[in-house]
Amino acid sequence: MESRFRVLFLALPIVLFGATGCAATKNLFGWGDKSAPPPTEVTDEQVVDPEVERREVKEPEIDTEDFEISAFAGIMSIEDFGSDAVYGVRLAYHVTEGFFVEGAVGLTTAGLTSFEILSGGAPILSDSERDLTYYSLNVGYNILPGEAFIGQARAYNTGLYLTAGLGSTEFAGDDRFSVNFGAGYRFVLTDSIAIHLNFRDHLYDIDVLGEEKTVHNLEGTLGLSVFF
Repeated sequence: MESRFRVLFLALPIVLFGATGCAATKNLFGWGDKSAPPPTEVTDEQVVDPEVERREVKEPEIDTEDFEISAFAGIMSIEDFGSDAVYGVRLAYHVTEGFFVEGAVGLTTAGLTSFEILSGGAPILSDSERDLTYYSLNVGYNILPGEAFIGQARAYNTGLYLTAGLGSTEFAGDDRFSVNFGAGYRFVLTDSIAIHLNFRDHLYDIDVLGEEKTVHNLEGTLGLSVFF
């Protein structure tokens, strides 16, 4: 009888430890209920409240004037009459970013022909007849707009353009129908001031030296223009 009670008391702790140990270790080795835990409740509250400081953006004020007036000076080579200084003004209207129209007036004075210099005789033209004035109405097109850099922090808008047009040339006591064409380079210093380098060829018929022919008067000028 005493041995039975002894066995009972020895078996009771083993049973209790096995029950609690299995409950504690059943998930350690993958035993027991493998169902996922219920999802946490999703709330509409914003976890992070960003405070972004808005900065004011100021757009650059770029001039949009379409008219441009310029004064120029340079050299004109009058065929058979040498080269002399030329000066004048131009007024342009920019129709689009590519096309523009312009009117120009230029003045120069013709020199002596080689015949007059070598013969030493009477001059072919009087002093007033040597004054040359041309008027032209041209169409231009910007073919290569771009930028020019001076140093590392300065950039300037530039443009290479072509021009062609018709006009009139007063020379040797007569008004002559003329045609001109050429190219120019525009260097924009500010939003309203630009520098122009132009090369033109002015063509017209003349018969002052006896035989009528078409002459080419080459012109190279440097000008300063203002947009308004």
